[in-house]
Amino acid sequence: MTLSLSETRAIQQLAEYLYSFLPGQPHPFADQRISFAGIANERGLKNFWQGGSKLPSITNFLEKTLEFKREVFCSVILEIVRRGIKYRGNKGEPITRQEIEELNDLILRLNFKIPELWDKKFLEDLPSLNQQNVNEQEMKEKRVDQQKRKGLIEGLKQIEKLSPQERGYAFERFLNELFGIFNLNPNRPFRLVGEQIDGSLELDGETYLIEAKWQNKLSGLEDLLYFHGKIAGKSSWSRGIFISYGGFTKDALEAFAKGRPTNLITLSVQDLYFVLEGHEGSYLDLNEVIRMKVRHAAETGDIRVSVYDLIIRAGRRYAPK
Repeated sequence: MTLSLSETRAIQQLAEYLYSFLPGQPHPFADQRISFAGIANERGLKNFWQGGSKLPSITNFLEKTLEFKREVFCSVILEIVRRGIKYRGNKGEPITRQEIEELNDLILRLNFKIPELWDKKFLEDLPSLNQQNVNEQEMKEKRVDQQKRKGLIEGLKQIEKLSPQERGYAFERFLNELFGIFNLNPNRPFRLVGEQIDGSLELDGETYLIEAKWQNKLSGLEDLLYFHGKIAGKSSWSRGIFISYGGFTKDALEAFAKGRPTNLITLSVQDLYFVLEGHEGSYLDLNEVIRMKVRHAAETGDIRVSVYDLIIRAGRRYAPK
């Protein structure tokens, strides 16, 4: 039976709407059924699939099915949706409730109604368009975060290849970017002063003075004691974070922890790598890492524990989700 003009127009709109539900032709190494061509072959409608450009092929497939195999038209549409749910879900672009509701309206224009697509529980289980937008935004933010972390990791690796003067300025830029992506908003940009980098930031209402050594040599007890006194000379509630590119001597950390109150924590380059690279597929939040270090120092007086050891020993009890 020749299609009416209204049916021809409805089929064209339906083809445009179903375009994203499945690929036209399957990838050579993918499930051959997850495609419009696969459905045509399975349903004995192979001659209705012309191949070539995707949209004209879908349009022709639906037109021919409606015209010559009207009795299977609804089952074909249902199968497109069924496999489209799997295909789109694997791409991280799930079919939404709004899409199915609009699809139902288009099918009604052809004087069909597919009960399964109107099922209340089925519709309620589908994600909403708003939730889809939220998921897409979260994925986008995650990709941006990953790119920024990779950029910082590469920058950190390059610092040791630079000359001493260049290394200081490069480490200064690194710290400004590092605290920036974690929204720690330092009160002023970190700046190079002689052989160290100074700055400050606020976290949870606490002020932290920052001192960073950018040389390859290990920082010793004298460096820690100087910074300890510098913090104490500001105010009784100030705290400090000592960041050493070269790390710390074992003797300095052990000696500092004996017989004096703790007003600072330390971060090594290994700690920074661990924060940026993550652990067991989860990325770490520098804010939470600082909280973990502060809590551990308050409970034990130990400022030397690495982020890796702290997380492993705590069984991820304090690890960010």
